[in-house]
Amino acid sequence: METIFGNLQGLKSSQLKQLQRLYHQRIPGDRITTPEFSQRMAAISTEVNQPVCAYINRRGQVIRVGVGTPRQTQIPPMELPRYGAERLSGIRCIATHLKPEPPNEAALTAMALQRLDALVVLNITGTGFTRRGGGATGYVKEAYLAHLTHQDSRTLITSPAALKVGESQIQSPSWSISPPLDLDDLADQDLVDLVENLEAEFQREFIAQEVDAVHDRVLIVGLMTSEMTPLQFQDNLLELARLVDTAGGDVLQTIQQKRSRIHPQTVVGEGKVQEIALTAQTLGVNLVVFDRDLSPSQVRNLEMQIGIRVVDRTEVILDIFAQRAQSRAGKLQVELAQLEYMQPRLAGRGRTMSRLGGGIGTRGPGETKLETERRAIGQRISRLQKEVTQLQAHRSRLRQRRQHQEVPSVALVGYTNAGKSTLLNALTNAEVYTADQLFATLDPTTRRLVIPHGETDEHQEILITDTVGFIHELPASLMDAFRATLEEVTEADALLHLVDLSHPAWLRHIRSVREILAQMPITPGPALVVFNKIDQADSETLALAREEFPLAVFISASQRLGLETLRHRLAQLIQYAVDCG
Repeated sequence: METIFGNLQGLKSSQLKQLQRLYHQRIPGDRITTPEFSQRMAAISTEVNQPVCAYINRRGQVIRVGVGTPRQTQIPPMELPRYGAERLSGIRCIATHLKPEPPNEAALTAMALQRLDALVVLNITGTGFTRRGGGATGYVKEAYLAHLTHQDSRTLITSPAALKVGESQIQSPSWSISPPLDLDDLADQDLVDLVENLEAEFQREFIAQEVDAVHDRVLIVGLMTSEMTPLQFQDNLLELARLVDTAGGDVLQTIQQKRSRIHPQTVVGEGKVQEIALTAQTLGVNLVVFDRDLSPSQVRNLEMQIGIRVVDRTEVILDIFAQRAQSRAGKLQVELAQLEYMQPRLAGRGRTMSRLGGGIGTRGPGETKLETERRAIGQRISRLQKEVTQLQAHRSRLRQRRQHQEVPSVALVGYTNAGKSTLLNALTNAEVYTADQLFATLDPTTRRLVIPHGETDEHQEILITDTVGFIHELPASLMDAFRATLEEVTEADALLHLVDLSHPAWLRHIRSVREILAQMPITPGPALVVFNKIDQADSETLALAREEFPLAVFISASQRLGLETLRHRLAQLIQYAVDCG
C-alpha cells in the first residue's frame, strides 16, 4: 500500500484511498502537470479540507503524497535522489492551497531546501462543482509556477583571517514566481526545457564559485546557552574557526543561536535547523560543524534534516591529531582515540557511515575500521590499549634512566599555539616543526638545555620536553589516549607554563591549562608562568599581566627577547623543585 504522509487525523478510509490512487497517475515526461491531474488533486483537497501535495519525478511518476503544506510534507534531504549545488533534485511538487494567494515564503523555502525542479501551487475555492453522478471535483481558481534561479554571485568567506564571526553575509535563495496561470497555460509549460536551462546556469555558477575540491566547505553552528558569557561564546566560535582551518576546511558562514538550554534532539531549535539547511544549500556547503559535542542521536537527526555531514568540535580535533601525528606512538594514540569516539556513533551514521571519502573527520589510521562491526572495533581497541600500556611502560623506563642519571627535567605546557615549539627551538637550537596553527606538533620532543646552576652559577644540563598543546574542554577520549604523553608532564621536576599574551582570551587559556593539570593522576611539579609574544601584545595587556602575575617571565620566543632572563629563572625553578623534592 502506498504511503500517505502528513496530517491524516480525521480522514475517512475512502479519502485515504483517493489519496493513494494518486500514486497510479502518470504525467507526460515533458509536462509539469496536466489539467486532469490538477483538478483531481483539487477535488481531494476540497473533500478533506486540507492542502495536499504530490511529488513527481522526471519520469512523471508520483513518488510521494502528503496531506499538508509543502513545508509540512517535504522530503527529508537524506531521501532525495540527488543533492548538490549544481543540480536540481529531479522532483517537482504539485500543491493545493486553500486561500487565493501566491506561494508563501515557507513553501518557497521548502522548494529551495529540496532543490525541486518546480513548485506548482493550485489555489482552490473550496466550493467545487458537481459532475453527473455527484461528487465534488474541486475548482482551481488559479495556479502559480515557482522555480529556483541561479545567483549572480556568492560571497566566499575564508578562514581564519577573513572570518568575522556574526558579520558574514550570504545571499538568500533566489526564486522566480509566475503571474497567476490557468490550468491550460500551466499544462503548456515545457518541463524539460525549464530544467535543462536552470541546471546549465547552476553548473556554470557552481564551477565559477567552487572552492578547492580538496577542502571541505564548512558551515559553523554556535549555540550560546545561559551558562556562558557573550565573550566566551565568541572566543569559542573563533577558536572553532581556527580548528576547522587547521584541519583543512574553508569556513563559509557562521550561524548562531541563543537558547536557555540545548534542544535534546537537534541541539538548536527546529527553525534554526531549517536555516542551517537552507544556508548550506545556498552556499554549497558539504560539512556542518557544531561548537559542542553531539550525541549519536543528535548527529543522526541533524544529518537527516540538513542532508549533509555533521560533525562536532571533538571530531575536528581528532582529525587534526590524525594529520599531525608522526611517530608510531602518536599514531597509535590517535587511532585509539578515534575508535573510542566513533564506536558508539556507528549505528547512527546510516548512509553516511562510510567515512573513506576524505575530509574533516575521515582521516587517520583508524578510518578503515569504521565500517566494521562493533565487535571487531572493540577487539581493535583492546589491542591498541595494550600497545599504549606497553608504550607507557617503555617511557617509564626511559624516565627512570634519566632520573638515575640525576638530570632534572622540565615540561613545556600551555594552550595550543602558545609558542612552545618555537621556544624549544630558540632555547636548544632544535628543529621542531612550528606553524601558526592549532596543534602544529603532537609528538613530545625532549632536548638537552644548558643553564646556569641556581646556586653556584656553574653550567648544568637539564632536559626540556615539548608537550601537546592543551585546549579548552580537551575531549576526554584524547585525555585517556594521550596519557603516556601527558605523563611527561606529571613526571617532570618542574613545568614551564607558556601563555600567548597576544591572544584576547589569555586569562581563560591559563584557567583551562590549570584545570587540565588539576585532573592529572599525579600532581605536577612547581610551575613558572612565562608570557610569550610580548612583541604582539598592547601595553594595557602587559600592565595587567604584570599586576596579576608579578613572578612571571615575559619573553618573545620568535624575536628571542627575554631568553637570558628565562634561563636564570629556570635555574631557580629547578633548584627549588630539587630542594622540595
